[in-house]
Parts: sequence; structure tokens; C-alpha cells
Amino acid sequence: MTVASLAATHEVFNQSTPWADANLYTTNQPLQDALRLHAPDLPLARLTALGAEMGSAEMAMHARLANTYKPQLRTHDRFGHRTDVVEFHPSYHALMGAALRHGLHATPWSRQGIGHAHIERAAGFMLFTEAEPSVLCPVSMSYAVTPALRGNAAVWADWSAGLASTQYDPRLALFSQKSALTMGMGMTEKQGGSDVRANTTQAVPDGDDAWGARYRITGHKWFFSAPMCDAFLILAQAPGGLTCFFLPRVLPDGNDGAVNTIRIQRLKDKLGNHANASSEVEFINALAWRVGEEGRGVAQILEMGTMTRLDCALGTSGLMRQALSIALHHTRQRSAFGKKLIEQPLMRNVLADLALESEAATALSIRLASAFDHKDKSEHEAVMARLLTPVAKFWVCKRGSVFAQEAMECLGGNGYVEEGGEGVMARIYREMPLNSIWEGAGNIMALDLLRAVRRADTAAALADELAPARGAHPALDRMASALPLRVDAMTTEAEARRLAQDVALAVQAALLVRSAPSAVFGAFCDSRLGGDWGYSFGTLGAGADLDTLLSRALPA
Repeated sequence: MTVASLAATHEVFNQSTPWADANLYTTNQPLQDALRLHAPDLPLARLTALGAEMGSAEMAMHARLANTYKPQLRTHDRFGHRTDVVEFHPSYHALMGAALRHGLHATPWSRQGIGHAHIERAAGFMLFTEAEPSVLCPVSMSYAVTPALRGNAAVWADWSAGLASTQYDPRLALFSQKSALTMGMGMTEKQGGSDVRANTTQAVPDGDDAWGARYRITGHKWFFSAPMCDAFLILAQAPGGLTCFFLPRVLPDGNDGAVNTIRIQRLKDKLGNHANASSEVEFINALAWRVGEEGRGVAQILEMGTMTRLDCALGTSGLMRQALSIALHHTRQRSAFGKKLIEQPLMRNVLADLALESEAATALSIRLASAFDHKDKSEHEAVMARLLTPVAKFWVCKRGSVFAQEAMECLGGNGYVEEGGEGVMARIYREMPLNSIWEGAGNIMALDLLRAVRRADTAAALADELAPARGAHPALDRMASALPLRVDAMTTEAEARRLAQDVALAVQAALLVRSAPSAVFGAFCDSRLGGDWGYSFGTLGAGADLDTLLSRALPA
């Protein structure tokens, strides 16, 4: 008997192949239709190229390696000098290079005046998220700080070109010596969390220079994500109140290339988001420059938060889409009880229900991005940006975790392991809670919604938004009639979550009637608005057209 025959205990069969080397854009019909609705003249070559790259086996490999080999903090060199350096696996840098090369950090700002820049960037952000979401944290923050950074014209003049550059440069070096720059944020402290007004970090005036009013910063930040960025916008208490400051890692010319005194205490050991470094830091007389007026810090971070909250909705929508694609790919190949899994009636209902949820999330997220393209030119779009930002962040992100768990069940035990193609599902599941928590958890979004609806123009704008769908479905008509009245009457915080849910569902339905086949729209309204639905995925009513839902979700 040979060694080979001893090893051949069984034949491996009935296993699915990895979901790889697929174009994530051309296989995503709901995304294409959402873009066709809001940006019918958008050139698609860049998104098609990005979809191919993000769906490649090479990018899947980089995502796996960047999450397996987590960032490592090196506070000192071997001689005892303080360094505060975070080291990353080369795959992290490969992913960051791709994100910047495709302009996901800066496209809308570098292409101002060109139509649909925010929408195109939003679609690209979703496609990249399907490959790897963690590295998009510094990308999202770089995107979000740009409008606020213009509050210091001198800093903006020096940094704007580097922040718009697509040639990633991971080195710790003076800003003028780098091919591209990235930025992070530092808002949260131990005692305050979302209540940034409780911040205790102090900013003491230290004169003026070419960048304007300079301050010395002493204090800490409890969550300081992406500490290897080139600079940060932080909040600190100045003599005039809570103020926004620009804090570079390497000090500008005239400081002998000194590194700012930002001490990284430790990296966070997080549930997910493993490729990205999040840290706790202390500032010891660190140099920073004021951005905007003293005492205006909260207003400025709200503007930044609007941008990052858009990205939370986009990111969760992208993760939903990837989880759905993996589940559909697996169930088409795996057999049980004499049939392919996707042919089993219960599984078909689950997958169709997930497809419906994913398409609705995509529709709402792209709608929100379109408001950012037009809010400076249209009062209606400005109102919808205020209204839909907390709504989309709340509802889409809340749906993410339960969506990922159901998609994981489609793979069974294979979906629970941290290995191979199926391991992506476990990574998605661990990543899902982040977007719901980051930049304001559910209650903060509900409070933001209340601030939006208390403005006199909100109820009328919502009625206008829903008007094109009136008469398309009785359940939607009932909700469309009731919602503006509820918005006008909303006075209590206790009902704000329910309002956020219902606004999200109504707007999703109103979008689907314009972008999706009638079978998709009808199934959504029957289940989400009409009550023909259970308390878990896979409970669509008997009238739902499962064949259309499944064939639309992912081409064979």
C-alpha cells in the first residue's frame, strides 16, 4: 500500500469556489439603475475599471493579508528614542494606493464644477468597500475634512494640492516633500464620547505665523483613528470655547523637521476593522493652528460628520452587497437534500429578501449622495441632505448586522470560519457594527433627525420627495400621507427612532418605484410597508416574485 493511497480517505466535492475575479460594478444591476436615475449622463468607464479591480483575486488577497497581519505600534526605536510609528503590512499600502489612485478621498473637491462628482465617488466607495472597508477610514476622513479645512486659508493653500493627489505616499515626512497627503480626526475623549462639549483638552494661544493663529495643545483623545495620517483636525478648549484645530504630525518649515508631540499610547483591539489602526493618544504641548473662529468647533465638526455619515451608509450598503453576492455565489454551487441550495424554497425566500434589502439600501445611499451634488444649488436638495443623512446612517447601518448574520447562515459553518473566500463573510460580520457606532450611534442619529425636522421646511420637502410615487402602492400612499404630519408634530425624543425608520422605508420605496422593476417595488412595499412580512429575513409573502428578485440580484 502506498503513502498516496493512505492519504486518499475521501474525495472533496460539493464545495463552492471563491467569489473572485468578478466585476463588482457590471454584476450590480441595482447600483447601475440607481446611478441611471440620479446621474443618467455619468461616464461609467472609471466605475467599470474600479469594479474589475476590486473584484479581482489580487485585491481579495491584499484584503486578507491586511486584516490578518494587523498594524503594529512601535513607540520607541531600539536606542530608546520615541518614534510613535505604526507599521502596516504591505497589503495595507497596496489597498491605500488603490483607494487614492481612484480618487475616493478627494474626487468631489478636485473636480468641483463637474456634475455628479459626489455620486461617482459614492459608487466607487461602495465598490471598494466590497473588497476591503477598513482602509477607507483615513480615506473617508480625508474626504470629510476638506470643506472645514478651508476655514484656514493659509493651511488650505499649502495642503490642498497634496490632499487632492492620487499618488499615495506612506512616508512620515514634511508635507511639502510628499506626493500625497491624508488627514484624520480627533474628537472623542474618555469622559465625553459623543458629547464633545465635555472635552477637556486645552489649547493655549502661542502667537501667529504664516498659518495664522498658533496654539499649544495639551490633553488626550480616546479614539484617534488612523494615527499615521499626515495631519488631523481636532477639538480643544480655547479661551473662546470649543474650537477646531489643524494638527500636523511633522511641523512645518522653521521647526527643523521636528515631529509634533503626539504620543500614541496604544492601538485599539477592535472587534473588526483590523486593517485600520485606531489609537489612544496624548498631546504634550503639541503645535496646532486654529481653523475657523474660536468657539465654533461643534458647528465645524457637524459639517465634517455629515460627510463621514454619508460614508457610513455607503460602506454598509457595500458590505451588504458583498455579503449577498457571496451568499448567491455559494448557494448556486452547493447542494443539499438533492437540490442546489438556491433551488430550495426556503433558501430562495431568504436570498430574495436579502436582495430586496440590499437594493433598498443602495437606492437610499445613492440618493443621499446625489443631494450632496446639488445642495448648494437647490433648496430642496439642501433639506434632503439634512434629513436623509441621519436617516440613512441610522437605518441602513442598523440593518447591516442582522443582514450579515442571515447571509452568513446561507453558507452555514463555512461562513463562520476565518479562512479562504468564506472567511470574507466572517470579516463582513465583524465589520458591520462599526458604521452604526462610528460618527454617532443610533440615538445620536435620531437626535440629529429631530434637529432636521424642527425646521419649517422639512415636512414640505419630504412630501415633495415622495410625491412622484403617489398612487403606485396603497401602503406607500398611506405612509406618504402620514409622514409629513408626523414630522410637523414630532416633539418627543422617544419617538425619533421610529420616525427615522419610517422615513427611510418611505423614501426607499419612492426610489424603487423609479429605478427598479415592478416586482422589486411591489415586494418591498408589501413586506416593509404593508405588513406582509415576518420578523426575520426569508418571510416574504406568497405573492413575491422570487425569480425576478434573484435574477436581478446577481447575473448567472
